Amino acid sequence: MTKSSSVADRQREDAESDWSADSWSDYGSRDKPGTTLGRTVPDGNVLFPDIFHTDHLLFYERFSAYQDYILADCKASEVKRFIAEYLEKVLEPSGWQAVWRTNVFDVLVGVVNVNFPALKAVVQLSEPFLCESQDSSFTLECMQELLELKEHQILLQELFVVYDESGEFDQTALAIEHVRFFYRCIWRTWDEEEEDEFDYFVRCVEPRLRLHYDILEHRVPSGLVADYQNLLSQCEELYEKFLNVRNSISSNDSDSEAENVSMVEGLKLYDQVEHIKQRLKLIENPLLRYVFGYQKYGSLQAKGLRSTGAKVIHVVPWNMKANLLQLLTRDKLCPESCGALEIQFHRDPLAAVNACYEGDRVIICPGHYFVDGMFSIADSIELEGYGLPDDVVIEKQGKGDNFFDCTGANVKISNLKLVQHDAVEGILNVHHGKTTLENCVLQCETTGITVRTSAELLMRNSDLYGAKGAGVEIYPGSACTLLHNGIHHCKEGILVKNFLDEVYEAPRITMVNNMIHNNEGYGVVLVRPAMPSEMKDASAQETKGCTQPTQAGDETACAEGSRQEQPGCVTDELELYKRAETSEQTENNSEIANVLGATSAKKRQIHRKRLSELGFTEADDNLMSQEMFVSVDGNQFKWNGKGSFGIFFF
Repeated sequence: MTKSSSVADRQREDAESDWSADSWSDYGSRDKPGTTLGRTVPDGNVLFPDIFHTDHLLFYERFSAYQDYILADCKASEVKRFIAEYLEKVLEPSGWQAVWRTNVFDVLVGVVNVNFPALKAVVQLSEPFLCESQDSSFTLECMQELLELKEHQILLQELFVVYDESGEFDQTALAIEHVRFFYRCIWRTWDEEEEDEFDYFVRCVEPRLRLHYDILEHRVPSGLVADYQNLLSQCEELYEKFLNVRNSISSNDSDSEAENVSMVEGLKLYDQVEHIKQRLKLIENPLLRYVFGYQKYGSLQAKGLRSTGAKVIHVVPWNMKANLLQLLTRDKLCPESCGALEIQFHRDPLAAVNACYEGDRVIICPGHYFVDGMFSIADSIELEGYGLPDDVVIEKQGKGDNFFDCTGANVKISNLKLVQHDAVEGILNVHHGKTTLENCVLQCETTGITVRTSAELLMRNSDLYGAKGAGVEIYPGSACTLLHNGIHHCKEGILVKNFLDEVYEAPRITMVNNMIHNNEGYGVVLVRPAMPSEMKDASAQETKGCTQPTQAGDETACAEGSRQEQPGCVTDELELYKRAETSEQTENNSEIANVLGATSAKKRQIHRKRLSELGFTEADDNLMSQEMFVSVDGNQFKWNGKGSFGIFFF
C-alpha cells in the first residue's frame, strides 16, 4: 500500500469515528491544506531541520485534549492504555522524521513504525547522519550500537517532529506534545497506586494542570513553587526507596529478622511518602492552596538597635522646597520632640525603610512614589506620611510576591495610600508581632491584608478596596482589631480562617463601627472543615436535648441550639428544611428536623433582634454563634452580594 492511499484510508476511518478531523479542528487537520502550527529553529547545528512549535498550548487546549480525547474518565491503572488507544487514532505510524532529544545529545531519526502499547516509536538513523552533543564520542557507529541495544525503540516523548508545511503531521506533532507534557508535568510514579474508584482526570490531572499554568502566569508565590518542587523531589526519592524495600521483601520468602527490619523500614518510608503526597495535594488544589496560604518570611531577621544605641529619623525625599522643610521641621523635627536624634534623607520610601534599625522613624513627604520592590519590616519602626493619605502615595511597580511584609514586634504605618500591582500575595502581610495601620488607604489588586498565625493587627480609620480575594484574611491563632474602617468592593469583605482550630486557638477578633459594603460575596465569611465527629456530636446533642415534648419557648430554644450546629450557609427557611429533610437521622432527629422547619421564622427574628442591638443592619443567624468574635458592635453591612455572613465548609 502506498503512503498516499494509507493516509486516505486513515482519513476515511477518522471521518467515520468520534475522533474525526472536525473534532480536532482547533489542533490542525489533515483535511485542510497547509499546517496550522508554527515552527522552531533548533539551537546549535544549523544543519538540523526545523521542528514543530507545540509547547505554547493554552490551558484550555490541554484541558480539552486530556479530558475529551485522551483520558476521559479512566482510572489511574488505565492511563497508559487510554493514551495508547488515543495515539492509535491520531498518530501517523510511519513516514515522518523527528529529532531524538536527550540530556546529552540530539540526533535526527526517521520513524518506521510505532509500538502503541509501549508508547514507543521504532526509528532508524536518518541519512545523512546528524548528531549534536557536548561529547564528540557520539559517532555514527556509537549511535547505531545504542539503537540496537534499545531494539530501535524510543519513547515518544523524546521525539520532536520535524516541521512539515503540508499539515499532514500536525496531529502527530500535537499528540506527541500531549504525551510529553503529561509525563513531564502531570504523571507521578506513584499514581498507579491511586485507588481506582476515583476519576484520574478529576483527582490528579486537572489540579496539576491548573497549578502548572498558575505558576506560568505568576499566580503562585515563588517560595511556594520552590517548596512544591522540593517536595516532588523528596517524594520521588522516598518512593523509589520504598519500592526497593518492598521488592526485597516480596522476593524473600524467609521469615528472618532482617526481613522484619525491612518491613519496619518499609512502613516508615510509606508513611513519609503518604505525608508528602498529602502536602503536594494541598498545593495542587487551588482552593486549599488559597485557604492554607503560605508563610514565607517567618525567619526574617531583625537588625535590632544600633551599636551606638542611637535612633534615626529618616525623611523622604532627600531634596525639597524650603517652605516644606520649614513646616516639616516645625511639625515633626522640632527639638522638643526629637531631642538629639539624627536625621537622614533618602530618595524613596523603600531605601528609607531598608536603612532603618529598631526604634527608627520614617517620615514621607507629599508625593507619588513608585517602588519596584518589597517592604520587609522586621524591626519596630514607624512609617508615617506627612499629610493626608491621598497626598502621600506609594505605588508598587514590577512583579513580586508581596508589597509589605511585617514581622517586627511593634510596627506602625499611618497617613499613607498604598497602591498594589502585579503581586501574587496581598498588599500587607503581618507574619509576626503587632502592626498598627491608621488613617491609611489601601488600593488592592489581589488579597488585601493577611494576618498570619500568632500575629496581631490593629487597623483604625482606614479604607480598603479592590481586592480580588478577601479584603482582610484572618488566620487562626491571630488577633485582629478593626475600628472605624471601610472595607468594600472586594471579592469577600473579611475572611476568617478557622480550619486549624484543633491545633491553634481560634482567632481573636474585635470589630467596632466598620462599614463593610459592596463586596461581591459575603461581608464576613468563615472557612472551616466539616468534621464527621462534629456532625455526630451535634446529632447526639440534638437527640438528647429534644426527645421530650416541649412548650413553645423551649421548642424555640432547642431549635436555636440545633440551628447553630447545622453545616453550610443556611440563609432561609426553605434551605434549612431541605437540609434537615434530606439528612439520614434517627426517628428522633427527624422529629427535630420538623421542629426546625416550623420554628425557623421565629428563631430568625430573635437572632436579628439580638444582632440589631449590636449594630448589625444585616447579618446571618450564625454570626454571633462563633466563639472567635471577641467584640462586635456598631458595624454596618450593606449591599454585599451574598449577604452579611456565611460559612464555607471544605
